[in-house]
Amino acid sequence: MELAFKPITIDDKALITSYTYLSAYRNCDFAFANMCSWRFLCGSEFTVINGFMAIRFRIEHNSQLAYMMPAGKGNLNDIIPLLEEDARQQGSEFCLIGITPKAKVKLQVEMPGYLSFLPERDYFDYIYLRENLATLTGKKYQSKRNHINNFKKQYAYRYVPITSEIIDQCLQLQCKWYQANWTEEDADDLHDERCSMVYALNNFQALGLEGGALCVDGKVIAFTYGSPINPDTFCVHVEKADVNYEGAYTVINQEFASHIPEQYTYINREEDLGIPGLRQAKLSYKPIILLEKYAATRKV
Repeated sequence: MELAFKPITIDDKALITSYTYLSAYRNCDFAFANMCSWRFLCGSEFTVINGFMAIRFRIEHNSQLAYMMPAGKGNLNDIIPLLEEDARQQGSEFCLIGITPKAKVKLQVEMPGYLSFLPERDYFDYIYLRENLATLTGKKYQSKRNHINNFKKQYAYRYVPITSEIIDQCLQLQCKWYQANWTEEDADDLHDERCSMVYALNNFQALGLEGGALCVDGKVIAFTYGSPINPDTFCVHVEKADVNYEGAYTVINQEFASHIPEQYTYINREEDLGIPGLRQAKLSYKPIILLEKYAATRKV
């Protein structure tokens, strides 16, 4: 059977989230805004078959085809072999990536002995209690509170939700951040992230994004945004700040967590991609879950 995959577009949001939002997975890749705003890089496509929604995309700059964990109801034996055959038809090895522990158990129970699993530490998700990030209480967050207090002593700021009125300012700050952080070594990655952010900001409401910004003297000096993954987990996709304002990252982090609806018990702040400084920063906020993610291939 030849599967009919189609490119992911904003118009597919309701259909795709009808499968992903009700899943038990807290994987950041299940956030529709991520799928759609990065589709230019990954060539992301989806199909619905046998009660499942499946997504395929390219990794390693289009050299390797990969699939996400199918979302839906039914037996995985009705979908995994079809994806495996699709990969073969596309001239690619079969690979599922971003497999969380719950997904891994489901695959092992329904398809025992079928797949091998390899943990990918650089892609583990950092998940926090929303209340912890919003309140920063306790000794473990003392340094964070110090940064916030020092910021408040220096700057009279306002926290405002991201609306169409400040999108242009967010885009300008994104451009300033990009120029300040550009290096030849990171040029491709920074360009890709920039393309994703520009798309997301220009399609903010349609993607179902929520965000906030810090304003000092009427100017946006930090912004962040994200979207729900499922009923109890909200994902933060982007956080950018003008580093000339020391403490701005800590403040925007806490302010946004404070404004995320209380129905979300958890905040997923995505992966560290193996970047040492990013890993250190994410660990410093004391995640309650380091969500393991695996690559799964057919067992030989």
